[in-house]
Amino acid sequence: MMVIVVNNAPPRLRGRLAAWLLEVRAGVYVGEYSARTRERIWEQVAEYLEGGDAVMVWTAPTDQGFEFRTAGTNRRMPVDFDGLKLVAFSPLAEK
Repeated sequence: MMVIVVNNAPPRLRGRLAAWLLEVRAGVYVGEYSARTRERIWEQVAEYLEGGDAVMVWTAPTDQGFEFRTAGTNRRMPVDFDGLKLVAFSPLAEK
């Protein structure tokens, strides 16, 4: 299973994702595809994301049972910690 969540995504990207995946909530897409198809879908997310951000989570044979990647600007950044993927928060920008 794979899940893609997008924020501030342009309509054409949302339409492309809806063609491949089920949109269960606004900006939350779910589906079941091979690794090759998953990579092609992610390529389109990265290409058409523009100013938004996205995260993709999928089932994987890891200790956590899943893997994930991000694209775009977001405070949450994946960090490898001794073989586990964790999330680090970037500090808030000062005004």
